[in-house]
Amino acid sequence: MEGERTEQELQRRQKLTTLRSQGIEPYQSRFDRTHSSAEALALYEQAEKSGGAEVRTERVALAGRLVAIRVMGKATFAHIQDFVGRIQLLAKVDKVGEEPYKRFTDLDLGDIIGVHGTLFRTKRGEITCEIEDFVLLAKALRPLPEKYHGLKDKELRYRQRYLDLIANPEVMDVFLARSRMVEETRTFLKGRGFVEVETPVLQPLAGGAAARPFRTHHNALDMDLYLRIALELYLKRLIIGGFDRVYEIGRIFRNEGMDQWHSPEYTMLELYQAYTDVEGMMELTESLAIHLVERVKGTPTIHYQGQEISFSRPFKRIEMVDAVSQVVDEDLLKADVPMLEGLIKKYNIEPKPGLGWGGLVAELFEELVQDTLVQPTFVLGHPVEVSPLARRRTSDPRLTDRFELFIAGEEIANAFSELNDPDDQRARFVDQARARAAGDEETHPMDEDFLTALEYGFPPTGGMGLGIDRLAAIITDQPSIRDVILFPHLRARHAEP
Repeated sequence: MEGERTEQELQRRQKLTTLRSQGIEPYQSRFDRTHSSAEALALYEQAEKSGGAEVRTERVALAGRLVAIRVMGKATFAHIQDFVGRIQLLAKVDKVGEEPYKRFTDLDLGDIIGVHGTLFRTKRGEITCEIEDFVLLAKALRPLPEKYHGLKDKELRYRQRYLDLIANPEVMDVFLARSRMVEETRTFLKGRGFVEVETPVLQPLAGGAAARPFRTHHNALDMDLYLRIALELYLKRLIIGGFDRVYEIGRIFRNEGMDQWHSPEYTMLELYQAYTDVEGMMELTESLAIHLVERVKGTPTIHYQGQEISFSRPFKRIEMVDAVSQVVDEDLLKADVPMLEGLIKKYNIEPKPGLGWGGLVAELFEELVQDTLVQPTFVLGHPVEVSPLARRRTSDPRLTDRFELFIAGEEIANAFSELNDPDDQRARFVDQARARAAGDEETHPMDEDFLTALEYGFPPTGGMGLGIDRLAAIITDQPSIRDVILFPHLRARHAEP
């Protein structure tokens, strides 16, 4: 990015010019590293155990970013940082030669270097690599931010995540934990016989959830398409086609507001298992959540933003209608729409337009109950009105065989016994169309192709979706999903107030 350069940047560019005038290329293509910083430290500690005091190792090759340098006359101490940590270096003029030593002391913080040398322990007890020779691998033309150690500026951390990773080693740990979580999800599901698949990101209809989509246009086909808002409907088609257990971990796109727990682009796990139901999904979800916490954290009890959360069996179960009834001190199963509208007004809730009994119950739950669910809790019995793809309850057709898993007051997973009656599904889509006509833009569209697939026979099936980002934030004790998304979306600089 061109613009007015700082004095430091001009000085670094002058060094670049000087190096090239001396025949030194400051941007190399390769360096054969023998050890990471952590491996080098472990190598020396092992040598100490077998060799006693005054140990020197065989020659090693290390590489990393220069993050500290202290010139002390004819000896210079420095630290380089790599993927797994830091290690101290020592350059001595009588060891590397006068010209190379001068070039070493002329390095800037942020430069990436490779070194060869042997390991020893200093009098202060720090394992150190004494340099025999070094090479500049990449010259940093911009200085690291001032006080980059412990960089706190949230916007700078999100907008320039690479600086965040350089400055805050614990941030690397968060993303390594997230990666481990995804890896362990795949391991868990493979052990249960699930097959990983991929379904279209560009879809002719945005279905499978209640959300506003991003819209685009395909020139060759001359048709509008939508970025998917869910993985659901294509995965269900695979169950219809004969797959027994399928899942996908994929990016989801929703053209909605952004806050602590919402991003326009995020990662979702969705899975479907034939011949099971909401109870089977509850067992699977509970087992998966416990598996991930224990594998990533090594313990079933974690701390999230000062709250202790226990991932131990069994997770608490509550009925949505019962939970709200208890708060408002009314039996909502006996309530009519005017009574619910009165409660909505009493609690100063602004509902979506055109809601019926089920939609109003769901609004009351979100406002009055959800935030209180700190420990892992399954909320059961969602109304049909807000569950257009879930199977009705036999005991009460106003409700569905559905649950959501809440942890730390946030929805982490959503699952249900899938609706496999094509005529009931068509009627639900018709109801959704009425709600859209009444002003709700996030209702489910009529999907004739999916209805056609259902008419070929959809076996009894349980399905579940889990937000990878939200669970990762909770497991790693991060206040926002932005802290577990490497490059979260931000306003353009010129658009910020």
